Amino acid sequence: MAVNFVERIDDAVPVRHVLLSVSDKRGLDRFVPALAQLCPAARFYSTGGTFTELQTILGAAARDRLTAVSDYTGQPEMQGGLVKTLDFKIYLGLLSETYNPAHAADLARVYAQAFDMVVVNLYPFQQTVAKPDATPEMARANIDIGGPCMVRAAAKNYLRVASVTNPADYDGLLAELRRTGGALSLQTRFDLARKAFAHTAAYDAAIAGYLEKRTLDEVRSVYRFG
Repeated sequence: MAVNFVERIDDAVPVRHVLLSVSDKRGLDRFVPALAQLCPAARFYSTGGTFTELQTILGAAARDRLTAVSDYTGQPEMQGGLVKTLDFKIYLGLLSETYNPAHAADLARVYAQAFDMVVVNLYPFQQTVAKPDATPEMARANIDIGGPCMVRAAAKNYLRVASVTNPADYDGLLAELRRTGGALSLQTRFDLARKAFAHTAAYDAAIAGYLEKRTLDEVRSVYRFG
């Protein structure tokens, strides 16, 4: 297997293309307008309920600065939102490298953008299974697939991409963007990557722990068999 090793990167990366898909929308109403102000050239790409929320937050500016992921990829969402972001154009934008001519050609070939920031948090699996009336089907439906994939891809490419998973980090990011004129440092991207991988590891551990404690009889009791 050929491995792509990187030799040249930028320390400060301007934020120009931001991908957002969040279950926890706390602070979004403060973060996004400030981000739009501090990064005047930034465009936002989003899905489902987050897209609807951003339309309200951005108001008239949404027309020029907000794009639905389905419009960006050219692929409609799967019924129930099961598949929204698992698309070549999304991951090309997350994993491409600034100084790689082949990557630049790939981006140009499919009219893709290189994402500089991903703001993603995951379906509330832990909160769901903590409810007294939680069923195995409720648990299964709240296992996030696309979210962890985006978080991991962005965190892997911390050389260029900021992977933001916690609303508690919004204020610190805005403060840095204010100081730097709209760019994030390698130190910040690296710190975010650490948090991102810890976040997805804890999420997967919670799912594995829940399934380990269930029996097949519990699972079968939820469904009708045809």
